[in-house]
Amino acid sequence: MLSTLFTAMSAFALSTTGLMLHRTHFLSALLCLEGMMLTMFIAMTVWTTQMNTWHHFLTPMLLLTMSACEAGTGLALMVATTRTHGTDHLKNLNLLQC
Repeated sequence: MLSTLFTAMSAFALSTTGLMLHRTHFLSALLCLEGMMLTMFIAMTVWTTQMNTWHHFLTPMLLLTMSACEAGTGLALMVATTRTHGTDHLKNLNLLQC
C-alpha cells in the first residue's frame, strides 16, 4: 500500500510541477492535466479495490468519463485557438482581445 500511495502522489506532484513549469504550449498543459487525471483514476481504482467496497466501483468510471470530456474539450479549444491565432503558444492568448 505504501509504495502504491507514494507512486500515485509522486506522479500527481510531477504532473502538477509540469503544469506549473511548462506553460508555453497549450498541448503540454493539456498533457499535464491528463496525467493528473490518470493518476487520480489509478489512485481511486486502487482505493476501491483495497477497501473492497462494491458500491464505490462506479466512482473511478465517472472520473474517467469526466476526464475524457475534459480532454475532448481541451483539444477542441486547442484546434480553435490554433486556427484563429496560428500557434498554440499560451503567451499569445489574451482574454481582453476576445
